[in-house]
Amino acid sequence: MENLDVRKFFQATQPSKTLNVKNQDEGQYYIDFSSVRGGQIIEELKEIITFLSPDEPTCNLFTGHIGCGKSTELLRLQAELEREGFHVVYFESSNNMEMENVDIADILLAIASSVSESLQPFKIEQPKRLQALLKEAEQCLHTEVGLEASLIHKGSEEEIHLFLQIGRIGAKTKAPELRSRLREYLEPRTAQLIDVINQELLQPAIENLKVEGKKGLVVIVDNLDRVDISPKPWGRPQPEYLFVDRGEQLRKLKCHLIYTIPLALIFSNELATLIQRFGVQPKVLPMVPVQHRDGSECKEGMDLLQQMVLARAFPDLKAEQRIDKIEEVFDSPETLDRLCRISGGHVRNLLGILNQSIIKQKKLPLESQILEDVIREQKNSRVAAIKTDDEWQLLEKIAREKKVIENNQCRMLLRSMFVYEYRDFEGSWFDVNPLFVEKTEFKSRVESQKQHQNKSAKDIIDSTLFDGLEKLSNRYDKFFLTQDYSSAFDAALSAYNFCQEILTSLDKEKQRDIYSVVTALLEYWKINKEQAKLYNRLDQDDFY
Repeated sequence: MENLDVRKFFQATQPSKTLNVKNQDEGQYYIDFSSVRGGQIIEELKEIITFLSPDEPTCNLFTGHIGCGKSTELLRLQAELEREGFHVVYFESSNNMEMENVDIADILLAIASSVSESLQPFKIEQPKRLQALLKEAEQCLHTEVGLEASLIHKGSEEEIHLFLQIGRIGAKTKAPELRSRLREYLEPRTAQLIDVINQELLQPAIENLKVEGKKGLVVIVDNLDRVDISPKPWGRPQPEYLFVDRGEQLRKLKCHLIYTIPLALIFSNELATLIQRFGVQPKVLPMVPVQHRDGSECKEGMDLLQQMVLARAFPDLKAEQRIDKIEEVFDSPETLDRLCRISGGHVRNLLGILNQSIIKQKKLPLESQILEDVIREQKNSRVAAIKTDDEWQLLEKIAREKKVIENNQCRMLLRSMFVYEYRDFEGSWFDVNPLFVEKTEFKSRVESQKQHQNKSAKDIIDSTLFDGLEKLSNRYDKFFLTQDYSSAFDAALSAYNFCQEILTSLDKEKQRDIYSVVTALLEYWKINKEQAKLYNRLDQDDFY
């Protein structure tokens, strides 16, 4: 029997490599997790474009934790749309922009450049007015820095391809002060920029593509979920500025668009405004569950994660045949289980732990002790990032309640992948990254919290009050999921008033712990109440 090549397996488990299913070899590694991720998200996006609105522009938003597999799924969507006859432009915005400082013009020009470059084989006429606008922008920079000689078009200035012109501008504006000067010039001309991109680039492109037998143009802008959360000079966080404040302009381009957005926006109190700006509900790609919300093992999720690992070792075998070969890769099936479970269903982190284990041992099968050494190193490096008692308390609260509320700390925990989102038939739920759950600090806090609840919380607030709040929460979730927003508002209002009554009965100084819990619940139900109210109003507007 031929031994498994450890070097080939190492290359196949590189966590930074995005699977491109159009590549036959890489396509063998792909595992479809949709059955445990709460829905056929990519299929839904495909149907919107190919079936529901093939000839009218659409704009969709896609998000999830960084490293959960969004890029792989978007490349799969690209392949499926191309099979349906669409011309698809996919690009990673992090290759075109400085993610710590992005503006609306940067995104528009990146789209124009990528579309222009993709259209070279079709000999489409260059957009003269758009190029003139960009030439004026170049002149305002007062610099003679240009592209490398090998990249400059040898014809006249008027004949240069648009993507080369935009690339030249990008080369000139690497310095922050020049980038700011360019934005100052383009900002008041944003509407004009959108118009000329539509009229001179996108619409002629679609017409020519259809002549060539294509069904339309789709642009997929990946990695915009990585924009830095730092505030703009006037204090507005960059994600809210780009997608909430400027979202209406991002959706005005006349082609099919898919933007990735930061996951934290889904848990922002501005989500309803975001939905209103784009006219769509963002699609969320959650983690692969290794356990259910009640703590029991999710066998289907674990099985699929095991297949993801084994497919990289035995891509030519069927799923059931791979299982028989586990001990060629790991010293026991329990070691593979351990790997999948500690990952929390985060695809890139799972591959990262596996890849580091291969580096340490340099041979197969991988031993349990080597895996534990890598897990311990990962725990120590991750836990070092938790600096305050408040953060530990928040993690404990999320582990207990399986919910997050909108605040800056929660957004930080989500962005830092300390907390993961999962989805099931009941909707979203959250849990703490297993690397934290196993740390002594976390375990001791959970136990301390349980003892504290036993000694004080139950003595302060009668259990019937907790039961009442739970019933109201169940009613709210039920009505919201069935889009009965009026009834959801009534349930949220009742829960809000219920919390207020509890709060007024407490002594803020003597009962500080439970007072802070009820205060957080009050804020949580205030947000739910306003969200249900807004959805109800939007629903009525749509009806009339």
